[in-house]
Amino acid sequence: MPSKPNFIDAVAGFGVTFKAMFQKPITEEYPEKPGPTATHYHGRHQLNRYEDGLEKCIGCELCAWACPADAIFVEGADNTEAERFSPGERYGRVYQINYLRCIGCGLCIEACPTRALTMTNDYEMADDNRSDLIYGKDKLLAPLQPDMTPPPHGMAEGSTDEDYYRGNVTADGLATPREPVL
Repeated sequence: MPSKPNFIDAVAGFGVTFKAMFQKPITEEYPEKPGPTATHYHGRHQLNRYEDGLEKCIGCELCAWACPADAIFVEGADNTEAERFSPGERYGRVYQINYLRCIGCGLCIEACPTRALTMTNDYEMADDNRSDLIYGKDKLLAPLQPDMTPPPHGMAEGSTDEDYYRGNVTADGLATPREPVL
């Protein structure tokens, strides 16, 4: 059996409204001044580069296999000495992320063996066209810094793919020369 409305409960509800009427409103100026994001916010993906400009992605497709939403498509290709896009044997020739499917879980980041894929704090990805929400390598690849050489180019002189993975290669070349193996 439902109880009758209580007059005191109604006055308490109006009290909350009455109190809020005299508080200063909080105005967020979003488009002009976007606010900060949380430190571990998972936003737009980024494909990173090494210090000399070569891409970190080796086209292994582990990120695509780890994605529970099937939002990532990777097609690897072989590097040649004439055209080298990453250290090692392979690179990601085609890399696409479908943001209509992506759930922002970050499992693709955990699966990447070379730390090629990271997530930025960029959250402004809305669009009115569905095909524009499929980001290709042109939108995902980190921009070249002034001291980087655009690929394709050879690896730093005297370096191996292991030197790249260990962080021994800078924009100027091999940072710590390897000692010859006897």
